[in-house]
Amino acid sequence: MMTDQNEDARAGLPLSGVRVLDIATMGAGPLAATFLADFGADVIKVEHPENGDHIRAFGMKKDGISLYWKTISRNKRAVTLNLKHADGQDLLKELVKSADVVVENFRPGTLEKWNLGYEDLAKVNPSLVMLRTTGFGQTGPYSDLPGFGTLAEAMSGFASITGTPDTPPLLPQLALADGVCGAFGAYGVMVALHARDRDPEKRGQVVDASICESMSRLMESVYLEYDQLGAVRQRHGNRLPDAAPRGAYESAEKGKYVALSGSAQPVAMRLLEVIGGPDLAADPRFATNAGRIENIEELDGLIASWMKQRPRDEAVDILRRHQVAAGPVYDVADLFADPHYKAREALVSIPDPDLGQLTVHNVMPRLSRTDGKVLFTGRDKGADNGDVYGRELGLDAARLDALRKAGAI
Repeated sequence: MMTDQNEDARAGLPLSGVRVLDIATMGAGPLAATFLADFGADVIKVEHPENGDHIRAFGMKKDGISLYWKTISRNKRAVTLNLKHADGQDLLKELVKSADVVVENFRPGTLEKWNLGYEDLAKVNPSLVMLRTTGFGQTGPYSDLPGFGTLAEAMSGFASITGTPDTPPLLPQLALADGVCGAFGAYGVMVALHARDRDPEKRGQVVDASICESMSRLMESVYLEYDQLGAVRQRHGNRLPDAAPRGAYESAEKGKYVALSGSAQPVAMRLLEVIGGPDLAADPRFATNAGRIENIEELDGLIASWMKQRPRDEAVDILRRHQVAAGPVYDVADLFADPHYKAREALVSIPDPDLGQLTVHNVMPRLSRTDGKVLFTGRDKGADNGDVYGRELGLDAARLDALRKAGAI
């Protein structure tokens, strides 16, 4: 059962009073719900009584417990509910009566088969907003296909421009597309809630968030290049086709790199001054962005040579003192040790009943007056059944026991 302390802490957050039922699994949908929970929404994570959310078995584990689960399900209460069971469906509808949002990511039509589609739930609560996150959206010829972030990263065109010209398309080593869709999904929910509150009839609506289209939204300039010029962008490694210099350069320390961007003209000129003095800054080959792109091999060679003569942190310090946009390429250990991240409290330590203190990323974005907060980590399956079904819905112990034996919760 949730503690009064956590309930009191949520009460002061900007989304307190907003209730979200998270019946989704894995990535995009649960992430959207987490983003809302970070700012005080009362998110109830709904899982199958036996299988739970597949994310519980995902990624690296400590003491048999998924570390990813602990952060993706933070700030959420946890109940079990079998949506295929008639009693489970009735219970969900009872929860919907007091909910503002339902987050789901079943294949289109699945909830409708269980009489839990938006039209069914809107009869119970016309003000309900439903976020539907799927690989390809609720309509179209691909809508019935299974969709994961990998396919979105591939089919949006993102992978085709990531990597080097002589290597295959490159897929990210984290759930990038799911994260992007989760952010867009949370954004869509807030827009829909705002529209509902302005509507005289307080009507809710469906937020259709395609993982593939979420990635596509980030590719807008690439699409317009093709639309207007017929240009199909290729893989350029760390370089950009329309700005130079830009890249990651190895320092004198093997395996330690410095990233920099000289896409803005003043920054490029300062960089040239640093690595080659006034003569290089006056070199007509590098005087304009177009010239730097045309002569990128020579320019990259000069930058790489300068970097190779210095340790990473020394190179970064020199460049920063001359107002060049440069920084170290961090691994996670570097980030944990960085004083800026510590000063910003970008990482926070949270007690977990199973694993002790866990360091997780703080809420994002940060608000100056009504900031969010990480209150607790992902909870055990069904940890709040008694709280939600007993205290809030008023079901007694005998009824709860009967529902458990029937496989409904």
